[in-house]
Amino acid sequence: MTTNDAVTTLLDARRLQGLLTNRSGRVIAQYSFLNSDGSSYLTHLADIGGDSPRRLTRGDQSIGPAAIDETGTIYFAAKRIGEDGKDAQSPSLWALPETGEARKLADHEDGFSRLDVKGQTLVAQLPVHTWAADEDEHQEYSRERREAKVSGILHSGFPLRRWDHDLGPGRETLAIADLNALTAEFDEELDEDDAQAGTGVTFRYLPLPAGRLVDWALDEEARFVLVQIEKPIPDQLEASEIWQVDLHKHGAPRLLIEAAADHAYGIEAISPDGTRALLTREQFWTSTTNMSAALMLLDLGTESLSPVWAEADHWFAPVWADDSTIVATADDHGRGSVFIGDVDDEQPRRLVGGESQKYAFAGLQVQGLAVVATASAIDVAPLPIAIDLVSGQISELANPASVIDGVGTLAEVAAVGDDGTAVRAWLALPEGEGPFPLVVFAHGGPWGSWNSWTYRWNPGPFTAAGYAILLPDPAISTGYGQSMIDRGQQELGGAPFTDILALTDAAIERPDIDAERTALAGGSYGGYMANWVAGHTGERFRCIVTHASLWNTTSMGRTTDNASWDVAMRKQSSTYSPHLFADRIEVPMLVIHGDKDYRVPIGQGQELWYDLLTRSKTPLDAEGLTQHRFLYFPDEGHWITGRGNAEVWYRTVLAFLDLHVLDIDAERARTLG
Repeated sequence: MTTNDAVTTLLDARRLQGLLTNRSGRVIAQYSFLNSDGSSYLTHLADIGGDSPRRLTRGDQSIGPAAIDETGTIYFAAKRIGEDGKDAQSPSLWALPETGEARKLADHEDGFSRLDVKGQTLVAQLPVHTWAADEDEHQEYSRERREAKVSGILHSGFPLRRWDHDLGPGRETLAIADLNALTAEFDEELDEDDAQAGTGVTFRYLPLPAGRLVDWALDEEARFVLVQIEKPIPDQLEASEIWQVDLHKHGAPRLLIEAAADHAYGIEAISPDGTRALLTREQFWTSTTNMSAALMLLDLGTESLSPVWAEADHWFAPVWADDSTIVATADDHGRGSVFIGDVDDEQPRRLVGGESQKYAFAGLQVQGLAVVATASAIDVAPLPIAIDLVSGQISELANPASVIDGVGTLAEVAAVGDDGTAVRAWLALPEGEGPFPLVVFAHGGPWGSWNSWTYRWNPGPFTAAGYAILLPDPAISTGYGQSMIDRGQQELGGAPFTDILALTDAAIERPDIDAERTALAGGSYGGYMANWVAGHTGERFRCIVTHASLWNTTSMGRTTDNASWDVAMRKQSSTYSPHLFADRIEVPMLVIHGDKDYRVPIGQGQELWYDLLTRSKTPLDAEGLTQHRFLYFPDEGHWITGRGNAEVWYRTVLAFLDLHVLDIDAERARTLG
């Protein structure tokens, strides 16, 4: 496969985005594909319970949030063409029974953020006007703002924006709707006009506590929701509380867990009988404490907390299989595993996964005596599977996504860190005997692992171009126990850096790797690492690619959307901020940044670019011009998501590598202007 073919195949592929299921057995896939002109991706739904996928939704607009009830009816948000022949400004709420056509249930100015349904109760997360107490007021006040052409947003807390979008001007709240009236209506045959007209389902806003709604979970019997509310307290801008909000008693919310400055609890799942909840206790990263996560059990009657699987050394994402059994996914030594156990067990047993296979698993949902999930690997695109909870047998489900043939082979590399810790990496190799030029990919996070498929940093286009790709899991990588996190948390440029160099040394000892032709690349924290490597390895690597990267960790902490960063890095920044070593950079760097990146703001890329042009030692080219390059995306965020922009990303990175690693004068992508 040629490089062009590999890039096109990757970016044109249909992608599995997630699964919906009910305990009765219906499984729905959310998947995306290119629109008719090939410029952007649409998300739609397909039934994958049979031998082949059956597409359920249509239209030229993506399906938004969706949920499924026990009868198999799917509730989803989507824009549809109105009476004027144009797409509606905001998505409407629709219900699609297992047989029959979709019926519009309601409109809501600004759309829907999330949906869940239990029995005859639908809960929706909605953006609403700050002054609004009900839907009529929300519509009136929103129209007033729109017609006045006001764009200003008045904030009273932190953050102002998140990832790639502004927060506000309104607030996120929860609303409930009674679906009892729909049961008889679904038995009626409606023509298209009647289906579009709507049923008049009305929402009632829930009385949420003051603060920003972060997460929530709905009880199986639709009696209450648990909500995570974020608010500032002394010494913590983003502290979290857990509240219980009754859906039908109209009582005041009940505080279950108070906000703390050094830790927070996140909601995982409510037990089927509604008496207990699984939470994750996250210990905050500071200059004296390391990030850690522990699974906890909250008794909703007594409000007592107790550890779950206390002897297990993993970060879990759990669901309840029944009132006492938990099933959970976790990263596991460069792969993934699914664990199962009683809530009172000291540790669970591995149901599937581990080092005997290469899959990672995500998005568990219970389906009778099985769970459904997505599985993927470095060289296997996500696919839907079912796992038998007794035998652990994996069955592949009908897949609406593209199967992408791998390019080359996948091997493993092992090394020992400076402190004697064993570390490992995946190595993606091109076809043939080599020796191959090597590109080292540093992963983001910093908590993460190269253990699953990615469309953003996929090795396929690079191996198709003849490069070997090393994917190291250094200190701070997940899936290796808390000790691996602890090794690097207080020295971002220390153990993670030396681990990556140790794995690189092990890779270039192989006869199929060309030790003289190497480069390093990374995004987010991987971009931090790329910047750190650039200032600490001289000419060891022929060039460096850094995407959405941290450069000045002090200014980063005061401008990012993540309030914890400044606290965590105050002590480290004087030692481990890459900008302090700009005058040591000797090789060309390709800087990539999106203007709408609010996690690592564009100012980081701008500071880096200025320092490269004024302080680095990198020699000028033959024409007396800089060898550094800056690929700037005015309309992209932390990730490059547009189809055309993603292709330019791959082609520009590959051209930069070809020029500086292979001495091939590759042409600039013509679409860059």
